[in-house]
Amino acid sequence: MTDSIERKLSTKGIVRRIVLVTILLLAFVCTGLFAYYQSYVNSAGPIGLSADDASVVVTIPKRSSVKTIARILGEHNIIRNDVRFLILAKLSGYSTRLQAGEFLLPKAKKPQEILELLTYAKPFSYVITIPEGFNASQIAALFAKDGWCDEKTFLQLVQSPERIKTFGLTSGHSLEGFLFPDTYLLTKDISGANAVITILLHRFKKVWGEETAGISPPPDVDKTIILASIVEKETATASERPLIAGVFQNRLKRGMRLQSDPTVVYGVADYNGVITRKHLRTPTPYNTYTLPGLPVGPIANPGREAIFAVLHPQKSSKLYFVSKNDGTHQFSANLTDHNRAVRKYQRKKKLKKGKEKLRLERW
Repeated sequence: MTDSIERKLSTKGIVRRIVLVTILLLAFVCTGLFAYYQSYVNSAGPIGLSADDASVVVTIPKRSSVKTIARILGEHNIIRNDVRFLILAKLSGYSTRLQAGEFLLPKAKKPQEILELLTYAKPFSYVITIPEGFNASQIAALFAKDGWCDEKTFLQLVQSPERIKTFGLTSGHSLEGFLFPDTYLLTKDISGANAVITILLHRFKKVWGEETAGISPPPDVDKTIILASIVEKETATASERPLIAGVFQNRLKRGMRLQSDPTVVYGVADYNGVITRKHLRTPTPYNTYTLPGLPVGPIANPGREAIFAVLHPQKSSKLYFVSKNDGTHQFSANLTDHNRAVRKYQRKKKLKKGKEKLRLERW
């Protein structure tokens, strides 16, 4: 009986030892795993990054799994791609909240911070600037160049009666003039001519609402933008725009033709930078040398300042202006003074060209 008791005690001791060793081994393994996991969580990107590797643009496709995202981030040296990232994403609750899109991500951040960025960060934006006075063809080429849309489709939509009607124009036959020139921030999820045009038209509506607020009665949008497009093309000097707008409105009130050179060349196929007598005398729906009043539509897309100038023209008795060849104009109230100014500045222009030619010949 004593031997039996001793054997039981001995067995219990062995069991205790096994349990203790097992606990110690588990504790050791868990501690190691925890340390291994913590070393990853607290790491700040792969080792050996230079200052030039501070950040990189990464594209996360739609419906990407966490495993796919980890692989993409690893390929861009943003994280060390192993199972610890998957565990961290799961434990932190971010695994089902990671966004798709294009993001500018830093390489010197901890995996937890990268997960937070992919959950809350805004997609990477590209800066696209449309200069004031660009026409629809130039804008289409600008967006097509960087792959935002197809150039031909863009121009077809600009002329689409359905698209024009949807925008709210009743008398216009084109969206020319309403593709607002500005600086835009676009993300890669924006693509196609319709999406791009919609953004430009929305910006126009916003600016138009701001500029016409409080004006009673409400100004005619078509006539205002047609004249603003001419003002935009006539001068790049902002301070002159209200005066030029006033000159054109004075001429309209008197029944005088606007005789604006930019309206002559709009849509002319053989224009090479020089306006000829043939151009001036050829009737078109835009040539204000041959038709009375305003052309049939805008000749460009005017900016905010040109629109403001037409809505708030400078009052004066001026009816004419001529370029001084320095970006500004000489304004006159009668034809005699205007002709004198034309002779003066055309002579200076010819003398300048002659001197430039002589310098080239000497060179």
